[in-house]
Amino acid sequence: MEFPNYFADAESSFKQASFILFGVPFEKTSSFRHGADKAPFEVRQASWNFERYDLRTGINFEEILVHDYGDLDVSKMNSKQVFDATKTFTATLLKEQKIPFAIGGDHSITPGIVSAFPKDIAVISLDAHMDFRQEYKNDIYNHACVIRRVADHVPLKNIAVLGIRSGEKEEYELAQKENLFFRDAFTINKLGLKKIIQQTKTLLKGKKIYLTLDIDVIDPAYAPGTSTPEPLGLTPLQVIEIIEAFSPQLIGGDLVEVCPPYDHGQTAVLAAKLIQTSISWIWRSSQA
Repeated sequence: MEFPNYFADAESSFKQASFILFGVPFEKTSSFRHGADKAPFEVRQASWNFERYDLRTGINFEEILVHDYGDLDVSKMNSKQVFDATKTFTATLLKEQKIPFAIGGDHSITPGIVSAFPKDIAVISLDAHMDFRQEYKNDIYNHACVIRRVADHVPLKNIAVLGIRSGEKEEYELAQKENLFFRDAFTINKLGLKKIIQQTKTLLKGKKIYLTLDIDVIDPAYAPGTSTPEPLGLTPLQVIEIIEAFSPQLIGGDLVEVCPPYDHGQTAVLAAKLIQTSISWIWRSSQA
């Protein structure tokens, strides 16, 4: 059965909406599995599975003013063109005072979106990978270079990467040398998530935050349908706890790297839930 090709209950008009969902079905920089360009459609389909009422937030999703814009046409673009297209589109949304939330696509969609925001914002990246390379496969806009490209726009001291457990030795050494704030999954589990959240809050105190959520931050036992699965990850509930903790500061976000051909829909279902939950927490915080 096929459901409407928009996110469930995202039925406000563009003009009325506070949140604008948009898909970026781009997948040309993935280095392992392929198929993330199919994610926006599958995540939208999965969203029709859920009740409108969120038990945790006490919010009915249909009460939130959300508009699903559809997908940006990126099928014939390269990674630099996608950077420019997402930057231009996001700038339009911000001019209209909308809160953007993108559905990827691979992680290379993120830097263009971030670069549309003022330079003084902060960025939290939930990811299994450091993504701190200057270039990968002769492409500086590759998904392995996301944090490096974000740092071209946002000061490095305003970036936090949580949940990593994979990266080249040189990436770790460079991140430590340049004082990039990162906490790997092992440290999170050793010290406890609440302590890591508190450290991150101290770092980003008073900042407006953009959240980029790579689904591979979550252990592949929960999210097997992703482009570069990495064992020993966070749990979905840990990710939701992070979203809840920072929701008063969130001004936009994306969810990337769902790769539907590699499971039976469970990762798209989880992704849709995380998007619904993120928007619900941001909305609730804004109403407080």
